[in-house]
Amino acid sequence: MSDLAQPNETDPRPMPTSQPVLLRALRWGLVVTAGLIAAFAVIGFLVSGQPGLWGGMIGTALGGLFLMMTVGSIAFANRFIERDFYITAFFGIVLGSWVFKFIVFIVAVVLLRDAEWLDTRVLFFGVIASVFASLVLDVVVISRSRIPIISERSRP
Repeated sequence: MSDLAQPNETDPRPMPTSQPVLLRALRWGLVVTAGLIAAFAVIGFLVSGQPGLWGGMIGTALGGLFLMMTVGSIAFANRFIERDFYITAFFGIVLGSWVFKFIVFIVAVVLLRDAEWLDTRVLFFGVIASVFASLVLDVVVISRSRIPIISERSRP
């Protein structure tokens, strides 16, 4: 089994050595978010019935989506590393995803604030749980990764 942090010399499009770590965090983020959605659907239903079910599902999905968008945008922006406009594209993509998340968050708050069909307390705790789980997941993935100190570009 090959080390995912090592660059693949046969790959026509070289990526930073952090790319496999970002993709691993994204994959595990999807798995953890799916598990949290299922868990909070059950917890929410037990706490307050159908409104709790929707609150738990929407809260954990929003939290997971927002946190995975940052990792996903960085991984996507790394595809432009060989281009002259890489720095501009990188920050444009990452900051653009942050602006998009901010707009989606404001719209979600406005639309869901007075919704009678969901329990906003369960929604809140779902968001908090997904943020906490994502932070723990990122720490575990990054602490177990092996990224070389010297990048491919600085090798002789």
